[in-house]
Amino acid sequence: MLFRHVIKHYVIQAGDSDKLGAAEDWTLEGKHYSQFDTSLKHEAFMLGTSKAKHENKDFELFITTAPIPDLNEKLIVFGKVVKGEDVVQEIEEVDTDEHYRPKSSIGIRRVTLKQSI
Repeated sequence: MLFRHVIKHYVIQAGDSDKLGAAEDWTLEGKHYSQFDTSLKHEAFMLGTSKAKHENKDFELFITTAPIPDLNEKLIVFGKVVKGEDVVQEIEEVDTDEHYRPKSSIGIRRVTLKQSI
């Protein structure tokens, strides 16, 4: 999954605009969006997805790089980066164009998900 927007001190956005990908499986796993814990808020290094319904089944992944309370009503937080914050900060430093799109391809190859009980 490629990162589409990198906005320093705000958020990194990735998307799966062509097809459902691994990210859909990461978050849904049989759950409807309304079943996610809505008490989680957008602190730094939180993982979220849009609350908007995507008719075309696109998926968006957001990684916050700073506390952003204004996103609490717009995105569903479903996780947190627990290892690799330095990698997120490196991604945040890439060169972007005037629309915050990375000038070179950056993506997610492998992720390990852990469920907290």
